Amino acid sequence: MAPGRSSRGNKRSSYTSYTSTITTIVFVTLCIVGVWMLTSDSFVPPQTTTKRSSSSTTTTATTTTNDDFSSSSSSVKTNEKKDTSSYEDNPGDLPDDAIKSDVSHQSDSNNNNVNNNANDNNDGANGSSQENQTNENDADKGASSTDDKQGLQDQENGGNDVKNDGVNSENNHGDAAGLSTQGLHGKESGEEHEQQNENENQVSEGSTGTQNQQSEENNEQGNDEQQQQQSNEDTSGNQEQEMAASSQNGSNSQEGENKYTDEDQQQEKQKQGNQAEHNDSLQGQSSEGNESGPGDNYKGSQSDANEDQKPQQENDAATQEQPQKQMLDIDKQKRIEEQQRLRAEDESTSQSQQQSQEEAQRPEETAYQRRERVEATSPAQQEHDEMQVQSNTHQDAQQNEELHKTDGSFPSGESSGIPKESKESKRSWSTQATQSENQKERRGQGGTGGNDSIYGYTWQLCNVTAGPDYIPCLDNEKALRQLHSTKHFEHRERHCPEDAPTCLVPVPEGYKKSIEWPKSREKIWYYNVPHKTLADVKGHQNWVKVTGEFLTFPRGGTQFIHGALHYIDFLQISVPNIKWGKHTRVILDVGCGVASFGGYLFEREVLTMSFAPKDEHEAQVQFALERGIPAISAVMGSQRLPFPSRVFDLVHCARCRVPWHAEGGLLLLELNRVLRPGGFFVWSATPVYQTLEEDVQIWKEMSSLTANMCWELVTIQKDKLNSIGAAIYRKPRSNDCYEQRKHHSPPMCKNDDDPNAAWYVPLQACMHQIPVNEAERGTRWPVVWPRRMRMPPYWLNSSQIGIYGKPAPQDFSADYEHWKRVVSGSYMSGLGISWSGVRNVMDMRAVYGGFAAALKDLQMWVLNVVNVDSPDTLPIIYERGLFGIYHDWCESFSTYPRTYDLLHADHLFSKLRKRCKLPPVMAEVDRIVRPGGKIIVRDESDAIGEIENLLKSLHWEVHLTFSKDKEGILSAQKGEWRPSTYTATS
Repeated sequence: MAPGRSSRGNKRSSYTSYTSTITTIVFVTLCIVGVWMLTSDSFVPPQTTTKRSSSSTTTTATTTTNDDFSSSSSSVKTNEKKDTSSYEDNPGDLPDDAIKSDVSHQSDSNNNNVNNNANDNNDGANGSSQENQTNENDADKGASSTDDKQGLQDQENGGNDVKNDGVNSENNHGDAAGLSTQGLHGKESGEEHEQQNENENQVSEGSTGTQNQQSEENNEQGNDEQQQQQSNEDTSGNQEQEMAASSQNGSNSQEGENKYTDEDQQQEKQKQGNQAEHNDSLQGQSSEGNESGPGDNYKGSQSDANEDQKPQQENDAATQEQPQKQMLDIDKQKRIEEQQRLRAEDESTSQSQQQSQEEAQRPEETAYQRRERVEATSPAQQEHDEMQVQSNTHQDAQQNEELHKTDGSFPSGESSGIPKESKESKRSWSTQATQSENQKERRGQGGTGGNDSIYGYTWQLCNVTAGPDYIPCLDNEKALRQLHSTKHFEHRERHCPEDAPTCLVPVPEGYKKSIEWPKSREKIWYYNVPHKTLADVKGHQNWVKVTGEFLTFPRGGTQFIHGALHYIDFLQISVPNIKWGKHTRVILDVGCGVASFGGYLFEREVLTMSFAPKDEHEAQVQFALERGIPAISAVMGSQRLPFPSRVFDLVHCARCRVPWHAEGGLLLLELNRVLRPGGFFVWSATPVYQTLEEDVQIWKEMSSLTANMCWELVTIQKDKLNSIGAAIYRKPRSNDCYEQRKHHSPPMCKNDDDPNAAWYVPLQACMHQIPVNEAERGTRWPVVWPRRMRMPPYWLNSSQIGIYGKPAPQDFSADYEHWKRVVSGSYMSGLGISWSGVRNVMDMRAVYGGFAAALKDLQMWVLNVVNVDSPDTLPIIYERGLFGIYHDWCESFSTYPRTYDLLHADHLFSKLRKRCKLPPVMAEVDRIVRPGGKIIVRDESDAIGEIENLLKSLHWEVHLTFSKDKEGILSAQKGEWRPSTYTATS
């Protein structure tokens, strides 16, 4: 202790020995009592103070930081309305069962915090006892002038601390309770040593000079803290939570260390002020209604202190009894254990503050859904978010680093990573809408703009003849009745209603959850696709059979009744250069039946786009999709197929019943358009191996046609096991043959005919030139699979600006890396999706196919949809060994109901609602997703809100919504709900 004033020096020396003895007893007693009271649940509201203890200034300096971080975490619930996370939309609480799993690893750090708290309060108890006794002696000796000076300085400093750290004072209520209780027990021991007050008074005056210096320093520091607090008052609560999470998870980030240091200094100053404030606040409790502010507390501080001295001394004596000390020791251990558990829960509550605020506005959510969000927002992810916001995203190198830090974990950085489409890319990339000049206008009224809330939209069942199998653009009976001809299968083509339907398709009676792949390839539930006509007609060819409650598929087909795998190997032996899964990766199967050919090509690493019309072969495409095999409903009719030119490595037709030779080879020329130069056409049909008159005639016409098209007949082979034969042709890789033809029939297409235009474009009986420029797509064969998936296509050059503003090859690579991180770090674990049950996937707005590429190693396939008003990147998707289709989401998709397990929509709806209304689009989403299927939406926040309202009106279970920086993500699951009423008309 510092020496007192010289006028009191002699008096102090006469009582030195006795004082030491008494002080030691009081110190030991208060240590025990302080630790016990620290673990108690009592709370004393923080009040202003007139005194500060100098003895605890240095002792607690090293432990203040950890203690205050723990205290701040435990007070989040108290201040949740004040401390609103900057990354959240809604306030709320997470239940204990939703967060315990996330914080089990924090128990050790919490134990250390409790021990540090005990040490802090032991030191604080000593200082508190000395200060209480000093106050009484000062009053008895009439040294009020010194105390007035000291109290004024401390009060001014305390006022600043209280003003700046009002929330922190409340957060540290555990420390306040401990210090205030120590003050009570100090009063009990004071009466027994009343005659020592003069001696203790000297000690108090001796320490006054030190306290004055400390008060002046704290006053200056408090002013600085006040400025900082005022400038950051909206985010101070979040910073404290984030820094606590960073400290507990051992973050090595330099930014985290800097923030931790700044917080450390502030917390140390606040701790010193709060200890004295809470200690003196208890002294004022004996005065009735003493809840005054800083000014009022200062005016009455001297009288309150004098009146409280005697009760305090009377209470000090009681704490020295030995039995009570033993009881306190036992109770102390129990309280410490309880405090550890409570602090662990409070710590996790602090870390879950972002998700808890969303809960308040969604009371219908289950604990399971809350756990999903908690798992998706770990402390490490919060740190990633914080680092991402502060990084410079305008520079490419830093942007790539940000991708690496944030997109690997959900929901960090969901609005960053790959930026929005650049204006330059819109000028340098064509779209199907501009390429397909003859496309039909089937767009609805203007979009909702995101301002109309349609939550609570009234849905009804579709009142149509097709019932549970309704495909709006293929079952438009009104449009079909108006057709003038069906010669070119116009009645099997798309005829979408003028007003997109907003009704829902019923579910077949007895519908069950689909069987998972690969078992689904062999059998499906009969009542999921309750049609057996095909089994009656094609059962003898091993297409499909009815077996009890199942439809079974014996691996056969019309041309391979003894199994598809044997047939696949037969083709490989016939033409070794086919090289399934290496040279040949993406193929088109025309008239696929139940798609067993494509289903077993998965075992050869081949991706097959199978299609067949919705005709008398009842539900053949629906069988394929229910089995987990990719297929669409389409027909070789009067319009081009919805694919770009020169993309398929091989085209297959096994008894597909298409008249290739008719009308100058109109339909075969369409295959020529989509077939890659050097690609194969496999024709396995009766004209190849039978001698009936009709077959012979067809063979002659086909031979002439293919020769004029410059197709090379590579081989004709017979499969003895299946008693069939196959002719295999090859498309030329140069224009030499075209230029040397004697008869220019079929003719070459005009130069202004775009071969890539494919959306509602009529067929043309002509051939397009083979590309000759080395930098043009189609002059080289893609590299072998799977290398082709990772490498930018050779024809993407750096002079072309990519979709996101970088040179095209870099744009491609950045997109691929982005989706790998998002899928592995967020989608696989952060959305609550059981990926083992996901087989049929659709990316509703694909760009480069990065999302599909990221899922390559999983047992699923992804149909990439490139919107007709988006940059035409579908050729890139095919070039990398994936597949896709053109589509306009203002219209219905050409698939059966209940055929997809998962839909993925990245920034689709915000663009789509500028052209058409969203309720019909969401009715289409509900139509094609299976019960229990999911959707993942990433989009602008207002679009996310509108989609969430629509999904809830459809009784979908919204698992997660998260928004930040005007960007958001949503994950939802379709239920089994169907309306009970039907629409008035179809």
